[in-house]
Amino acid sequence: MNRIMNNTLCRILIALMVWTPFQMAQAGMISTEQVASTAQHGDRTALLNMLSRADVASQLQVLGIDPAQAKDRVQAMSDQEIAALANRLESLPAGASSGGAVLLIIIIAVAIWWYMGKPMP
Repeated sequence: MNRIMNNTLCRILIALMVWTPFQMAQAGMISTEQVASTAQHGDRTALLNMLSRADVASQLQVLGIDPAQAKDRVQAMSDQEIAALANRLESLPAGASSGGAVLLIIIIAVAIWWYMGKPMP
């Protein structure tokens, strides 16, 4: 029984190796300008994608800024301005403040302390 399973497994592995497509990898040198332009284009694309989000667009409208006008302004920014804005956005904390979580932990700790301090009936 064990020999039959080994033979079957070997045949399946051989068949998979034959059907697996082989791809040749190519490597080459790229210039610094190509890397820099790709990074700058990626920052601009990330900012435009962020402005396309519904929650960001609604917050811009609350602040009195037209989202389409904000996208046009991002398109008109220089590469240095885009890089500075992208770095600033990356350094900001994500999500809401943790004040609610701290308050919840304090309430749970007080509830446990109060429960443990009560005499058992």
